[in-house]
Amino acid sequence: MRRVATVKIKRVYEPRAGSDGTRILVMRFWPRGIRRGHFDEWDRDVAPSRELLGAFKHQGLAWNQFARRFRAELRPGALEALRRRKGTITLLCGCADESRCHRRLLRRWLTEPGGRGLGRA
Repeated sequence: MRRVATVKIKRVYEPRAGSDGTRILVMRFWPRGIRRGHFDEWDRDVAPSRELLGAFKHQGLAWNQFARRFRAELRPGALEALRRRKGTITLLCGCADESRCHRRLLRRWLTEPGGRGLGRA
């Protein structure tokens, strides 16, 4: 299966760059202080649920458990829809810590060779 040429990740608060390609907001809720023109598309289907975010941010859910539960709650086909995209896409989220943000997981799941990342956290 063909994979997306390039998947980038960055905070939604970072300015647009010419190399961003299509900028896709991957948050369930609208980020504070951001206007519509700051991104090209909004894909809520690849964002964690409010309950899962709350468990991770406020109830101490471990990162590996978050990743497993996030992958399990994704709608079938949501990642494949992103995978079918052509060119460069930049996944945007408001999380300050990129190492513990779902956009990093999405990039990994989308870019692993042979689609292996689509079946595991």
